[in-house]
Amino acid sequence: MQLVRSGSDITVLSPSGPIALGQIIGIGLNYAQHAIEQGSPIPERPVVFSKNTMAACLSGESIRVPKICQDKPQVDFEGELAVYIGRPARDVPIERALEYVLGYSCANDVSARWWQKQGSGGQFYRGKSFDTFCPLGPAVIPAGQVSDPNNLRLITRVNGQVMQDSTTGDMIFPVKAVIAELSRGMTLMPGTVILTGTPPGVGMARTPQVFLASGDTVEVEIEQVGVLVSTVMFE
Repeated sequence: MQLVRSGSDITVLSPSGPIALGQIIGIGLNYAQHAIEQGSPIPERPVVFSKNTMAACLSGESIRVPKICQDKPQVDFEGELAVYIGRPARDVPIERALEYVLGYSCANDVSARWWQKQGSGGQFYRGKSFDTFCPLGPAVIPAGQVSDPNNLRLITRVNGQVMQDSTTGDMIFPVKAVIAELSRGMTLMPGTVILTGTPPGVGMARTPQVFLASGDTVEVEIEQVGVLVSTVMFE
């Protein structure tokens, strides 16, 4: 299924008709080794945050880093599996949760770490919501074509160098558990995108730290899903 842009709007061209991209929900610290590299405790429940819908962009489009993120090195990569909801989901039992999935794509939960940590009182939203800070794609693979969303190899490369190499099987909360939890008392509408968390290897946790620079190319590759490619551009 194609992801297409019309102006600022992004749409999934599903077999049943176009579905507008809706809210973007992120799950933090969903890989134990990532939590450890961040110095955070292993969560007992999913850590939930959101990203501004204007953060979404497509494979091949640039990650445009605004001037307020350029005064110090801070822009980081997070390769993730994105889940697209295909029909309204509320109070979904875990054993049926995958029935509500339209499909999957690669995602990069781009994060401005200073704004995430210090610049907004520790709230994730600002540091993760700048325009173009959520590349998605290259397409939405129908759910039926992905054998098991929690058995997929995930690799992130920066300028060809492997930075993250893991499997979605390492998620603390698997896809079906995330959907079931998010739908408790809260309706997930068609077009909702869930970013299911990033594995270890992010730039902030490295020694020395590795942050994105203008001209860098970032690839997120997920088995059975495809390769998302983005170029970094400082505005």
